[in-house]
Amino acid sequence: MSNDPTLRPRDHFTPRRGWLNDPNGLIHHDGEFHLFFQHHPHALVHGPISWGHAVSADLVDWTELPTALLATDEEHVWSGSVVHDASHDRLVAAYTAFDPATGRQAQSLAFSTDRGRTWVPHPGNPVLDVGSTSFRDPKVFRHGDGWAMVVVRADDRTVDLYRSPDLLAWTHHSIFGPEGSVEGVWECPDVVTVPVESTGDTADVLLVSVSAGAPAGGSGMQYFVGELTEAGFRSTQPARWLDHGPDCYAAVSYTDAPGEEPVIQGWMSNWLYADTVPATDFRGSMTVARRLTLRRRGSDLVLVQRPVVRPGEVRCSLEEVDVAGERPLPVVARSCRVVADLEAGTAQRFGLHLRVGDGERTTVAVDPDALTVSVDRTAAGEATHPAFAALHAAPLPDADVVRLEVVVDMTSVEVFVGGGEVVLTEQVFPDPASTGISVFAEGGTARIHTLSVVE
Repeated sequence: MSNDPTLRPRDHFTPRRGWLNDPNGLIHHDGEFHLFFQHHPHALVHGPISWGHAVSADLVDWTELPTALLATDEEHVWSGSVVHDASHDRLVAAYTAFDPATGRQAQSLAFSTDRGRTWVPHPGNPVLDVGSTSFRDPKVFRHGDGWAMVVVRADDRTVDLYRSPDLLAWTHHSIFGPEGSVEGVWECPDVVTVPVESTGDTADVLLVSVSAGAPAGGSGMQYFVGELTEAGFRSTQPARWLDHGPDCYAAVSYTDAPGEEPVIQGWMSNWLYADTVPATDFRGSMTVARRLTLRRRGSDLVLVQRPVVRPGEVRCSLEEVDVAGERPLPVVARSCRVVADLEAGTAQRFGLHLRVGDGERTTVAVDPDALTVSVDRTAAGEATHPAFAALHAAPLPDADVVRLEVVVDMTSVEVFVGGGEVVLTEQVFPDPASTGISVFAEGGTARIHTLSVVE
């Protein structure tokens, strides 16, 4: 499969060639969404990292542009962010400058006056250097009458907040953490203001990626609901996991995205096996973009993620149908979206089989007694690492009717449960001939209230 051209997904961004990991510099500017990303164009593994660049009008179809910020022998260009500096009508990239000789990590700037196509480094770089080898991933945003930056001290498991009036001179302001999951080092912080559903309220959410200890094993993401005040960020409830699957990391928000709901996008992989998954002339993809809201559950607020998807055409639909055993659907697809409202009835377990073929399938299953939803990729195709072929489970949102929205692509399934209250993101590498989709119920009968397959 390593030479199979069908590894190229339809609905997920991939580079033309080379290695991809974290998204960087996400911003909406002058009618374009900009996706910069960690990129090694000359190899299929992580190496001297530059910033790749792509643009889109709709977050679905992307045009890759020339490499934006190039690595040199003296400086590798690690993760960061981009803002629009209206006072000078320019885009400003804040990134971690990594010195490969010493391991030192400091924050530097580059400027663009041509919509991100070309960049000029700031002559006074770095603009923030604390003499550390674990100080990285600056996310810059407007705050009050100036600018703020959240940046991790990775080994300390903290997020430090800095303030600046001009993006050049930075003053340390406050520290958050350690808190929540601290097994792995912290990376790629972001603070987003998120609306609370059915209210006029908002809350601040801190996103933090962790290199180990996530619920599906290896790397993952946690989030803290709280508030960002003049005193800094403080959490108001315990940390939660952003994604219960193994393959969502380093997601950050698009600066200046239209609308009230912030939009995030992440890297679809896991540091456990990122450099071993099947590849052709490229390795690595992004998740679909996701719009965020908060939903009240008891005394807590839960982050809800809704995928930004291609409109497509309905290829198959069902309404008010009972299913017992397995019911194949009259559709074949390697890339599609399945939306289903299902109810347990007497079934002990029910759900979807995706990318069904000769001995292959990815199973999305609801267990109403255990109150879990799971993705089983043990029979999903090629696995090149011992940790890959596994079943991953998550708590089932509280509802009699379970909504499953699944974005299926050539090499992935992204499962949004309960309108996006629970998410599991999974890479899969089935044979191209595995194109079937079915609904199943075990130990009784389940009810399909509605189901549609959109291509």
